[in-house]
Amino acid sequence: MTSLDDYLAPMPSEAEMVQLLTPEGERVSHPDYTFAGTDNQILGLYRDMHLVRRLDREATALQRHGELGLWPPLLGQEAAQIGAGRALRTQDFVFPTYREHGVAWCRGVDPLKLLALYRGVDQGTWDPTTTRLAPYTIVIGAQTLHAVGYALGVLHDGAVGTGDSNRDTAVVAHLGDGATSQGDVNEAFVFAASFQTPVVFFCQNNHFAISEPTERQSRIPLYHRAEGFGFPGVRVDGNDVLAVHAVMSAALQRAREGGGPTFVEAYTYRMGAHTTSDDATRYRLSEDVEHWKLKDPLARVEAYVRRRGLAGEEFFESLAAEADALGVKMREGCKALPDPDPAALFDRVFVEQTDELAAQQAAFLQRAGAAR
Repeated sequence: MTSLDDYLAPMPSEAEMVQLLTPEGERVSHPDYTFAGTDNQILGLYRDMHLVRRLDREATALQRHGELGLWPPLLGQEAAQIGAGRALRTQDFVFPTYREHGVAWCRGVDPLKLLALYRGVDQGTWDPTTTRLAPYTIVIGAQTLHAVGYALGVLHDGAVGTGDSNRDTAVVAHLGDGATSQGDVNEAFVFAASFQTPVVFFCQNNHFAISEPTERQSRIPLYHRAEGFGFPGVRVDGNDVLAVHAVMSAALQRAREGGGPTFVEAYTYRMGAHTTSDDATRYRLSEDVEHWKLKDPLARVEAYVRRRGLAGEEFFESLAAEADALGVKMREGCKALPDPDPAALFDRVFVEQTDELAAQQAAFLQRAGAAR
């Protein structure tokens, strides 16, 4: 049994994490989790991470050139998001924060949709019924309540524990370490535990809630908090895409089978700023950043691929060309995004517009016409 002193110790050692691929690119075993994918799947995960990193860098550059109002970078968190995203089944449903660009990639959302949101010409209008990805949530932690509510609906629909792999459904709520301090997140934990909803809380602990270090937010490791609510928590190396995939696959399957909620803490590091509006050099040490660069999630997979001879230079050259093409698409596509029609906002409030809303829309159009 863990003692009180253990609980109150400073942030724990990394030995507590599930890890299947070391920063040096060596495969290691774990007694409870295994990555069961093929070599081709590992190459696919690497491709995803490589392209999502390019997506992120292009978006950051576009914001610096004034083409976007804001951008929340994911640099350093590619393994956490791709590992979690590729563990999903088609019928699973995801509630993201505002930084899940890698998960959106896995769910087939066009990157231009993400740019449109942060350019301010769109409100995140990808189709959640086909992508199974809800719109981004800017309010910290609010999506955890949405996810638990949706998961309760899944439970009532009888889409849990049937044994039909095409029907049994899990729900994922993404959140950051700072969100665990929010009241509504803790309410979501209570509700999920009480009703044993099929939800996985996937927390990317990137060490900072904007500028507040995680160790000032919690006296215990975040994944230990789940125990207090009555469901399991596990910490995984968030820079190890194989480990994240394995842990999330197990948690999602547990949810689909009716086992209830799980809290997964992906221990990673945000190498960029919180958003392009803040200066990370004002609240963290450069030596910390350099330390985490040695744990780069892409570099360790590349080291493994090259050491094992899973792919030749043509693979990396082809991938670089694919990333360049993605960059061109994002730069040209962003600048070509049309301005929004203000009147269309009234059409998106309800499925069927009410008479009152129609009257407001007509009055708006009349005033807009008079102002011209």
